[in-house]
Amino acid sequence: MANENTLTLTEMKQSEKKHRSKQWMLFLFTLPLLLFVLISFLAPITTMLYRSVYHPTVAQLVPNTLDAMQSWDESAGEMPSDDIIRVFMLELHDLANERRSGKLAEEINRSLPGSSSLIKSTARKIKRIPKTELQSSDVSALLDKHKKWRSPEVWVAIKLSGNKWTERYYLTALDLKKSLQGDIEARDTKIYIKLYWKSLKIALYITLLTAIIAFPLSYYLSMASPSKANTLLVFVLLPFWTSLLVRTTSWIALLQTNGVVNSTLKAIGIIDEPLELLYTEFSTIISMTHILLPFMVLPLYSVMKNIDPSYFRAALSLGSKPMPAFFKIYFPMTLPGLSAGALLVFIISIGYYITPALVGGTDGQMISNIIAFHMQSSNNWELAAALGSLLLVLILALYWLYDRWVGVNNIKLG
Repeated sequence: MANENTLTLTEMKQSEKKHRSKQWMLFLFTLPLLLFVLISFLAPITTMLYRSVYHPTVAQLVPNTLDAMQSWDESAGEMPSDDIIRVFMLELHDLANERRSGKLAEEINRSLPGSSSLIKSTARKIKRIPKTELQSSDVSALLDKHKKWRSPEVWVAIKLSGNKWTERYYLTALDLKKSLQGDIEARDTKIYIKLYWKSLKIALYITLLTAIIAFPLSYYLSMASPSKANTLLVFVLLPFWTSLLVRTTSWIALLQTNGVVNSTLKAIGIIDEPLELLYTEFSTIISMTHILLPFMVLPLYSVMKNIDPSYFRAALSLGSKPMPAFFKIYFPMTLPGLSAGALLVFIISIGYYITPALVGGTDGQMISNIIAFHMQSSNNWELAAALGSLLLVLILALYWLYDRWVGVNNIKLG
């Protein structure tokens, strides 16, 4: 018995050792995928979230001024002390010589619009004064350059902009701002909330159009013979083999003032003047519907292909009419594919920016175009990160609602 127990324990240890080795082998096989997800997905998102709240630019440009301002109570509505002003004056002189005063002006202008020209013009004037002379002069050398320097608002804006951790960019992304007194209030110009709603509306239109077009097409493919279905699937997949830029520019050729659509309508006498089709919301919707249609067809076709047609015939044989039988028997069984395709098309379309930028113009732009603008043109990466973070939260919230109310597990057949 002792030998049998010893043998059993040995076998168990060997089996456990083999199980562990298999787990390590599986982990090593999945390691490249985990590294890819970490580098291409988690790291960029983490960086984006970090940059949306961390902004040390002003703190790096005028660190001595911000240290001196720690003892100043800006809520009292009084000017900072002469020592603080003198420290800022010397740092502004150094920035002007290093040609970095424009960056400071740009940052302060985001907190107090109109202060950019004030800082730039003052920096040019102070630059001409030798630093030794500036050190021995009083603060009037700065305050006399412009009357705005005698306003506490400018100094409050400098102190607020010097905070390394800030919620300012999220407030801007929500069309809000923090006043110099610390109160949150609405901005005069409301841009981003409207763009979010517009992007949701355009994405919803695209999803509905692709569903309306893809459903009968997928139904026909599922009912066709295998050879015919495979031939037609080639045409469905053809856009994947064509460059996105080519597909987008082809819509420009179709929809422009002297394009194919307007020329044809004028030739047959339907219109006298060309229609404004390009650089509109309509052009964005129609071109993106064409581009994203395969993402709706493929999930629908994969589900419809596996639906047993005898269910529908059984409903007809039991006395049901074709249309009621279709909507009560066949259509509910296609909902997993329809919901998956709708989710896929909606999420892709709400983040698209190349096609809206080329064919949408000002009227057809989406929130993704503004994010790209702040990253590429205005160089305001922090605001772009805040806008992107809110878009990510919005998509996750919509996905949660989809999974909670419309997900495959919540679909009831019959």
